[in-house]
Amino acid sequence: METKNIKAFGTEAAEAPLQTLDIKRRTVLAHDVEIEILYCGICHSDLHSARNEWHGTVYPIVPGHEIVGRVTKVGDHVKHFKVGDLAGVGCMVDSCRECEHCKNDLEQFCDEGSILTFNSPDKHLGGQTFGGYSQSITVDENYVLHISDKLDLAGVAPLLCAGITTYSPLKHWKVGPGQKVGIVGIGGLGHMGIKLAKAMGAHVVVFTTSLSKTEDAKRLGADEVVLSTDPEQMAKYAKTLNFILDCVSAEHNIDSYLNLLKVDGTLTLVGAPMEPLPVTSFSLLLGRRSFAGSAIGGIAETQEMLDFCAEHNITADIEIIGVNDVNNAYERLLKGDIKYRFVIDMASLK
Repeated sequence: METKNIKAFGTEAAEAPLQTLDIKRRTVLAHDVEIEILYCGICHSDLHSARNEWHGTVYPIVPGHEIVGRVTKVGDHVKHFKVGDLAGVGCMVDSCRECEHCKNDLEQFCDEGSILTFNSPDKHLGGQTFGGYSQSITVDENYVLHISDKLDLAGVAPLLCAGITTYSPLKHWKVGPGQKVGIVGIGGLGHMGIKLAKAMGAHVVVFTTSLSKTEDAKRLGADEVVLSTDPEQMAKYAKTLNFILDCVSAEHNIDSYLNLLKVDGTLTLVGAPMEPLPVTSFSLLLGRRSFAGSAIGGIAETQEMLDFCAEHNITADIEIIGVNDVNNAYERLLKGDIKYRFVIDMASLK
């Protein structure tokens, strides 16, 4: 198979900083789309993977799965993209396509395991897939998304992960008008959850440990903001919420939120705490409540989310950085020093 060398930004060891690397990309096959990457968002999973905190990293690694760019070449059999189109790539670049989940547009639950955009087996070139901290990417058109030219492209990039991660559960649990919805945590995920739930017509109640985020939460679309460390404030919301989207990735008290749900209410976790979260049985039993989890969505749902965001003028709140600022951005990410998503201007990769 023909390949070409391109520049990327990654690391060859868990303890090493990210730096410029040369990687190989395949030249386009019959169903492939080649995309010049314009912007790539930084997800917390990029940091976890680069530093092998999930203990599955194969080096060298090039992170990045919030990719927005422009099509520069298409294969002979590509039907839905042409050179010059805006295009996006999210967390997946392939799957088995044969299992019940793939056939039902749920490629994220592929029985064989979806092929992730980075640090996943590359069935074409061998080795591992390389992500969006790079000049270009080549992907089968069935895993490429159409991007609207109505929105700021840099602000669209985080929608490919943070956007779909919050949209998918809100859609699955039928969030909409007449519902009171809680959003726990105001970060990369939480700020998108607020915007999307509000656009879906819900009454949005935001729970935060930081009183200083009150005004920002309201700017993002919150109808009410609750200081979750204040027992009196929390008590006022007991048995009042239809649905809660929990976006917190640190250890926290799940029971205190489950008790805010109405009968048959659901709390869905999209944050990923490293430690188990204990749950008291009666928090579930006494209201026939559900404690659920959700990851990303399938390709069709991701496209639906992008179209919804274009219709409602929704993008992520971002800080644009150059590629040489990525290591510093990782340190700031650990401190929560970002409102609310870093996005790399890939033109800075020379």
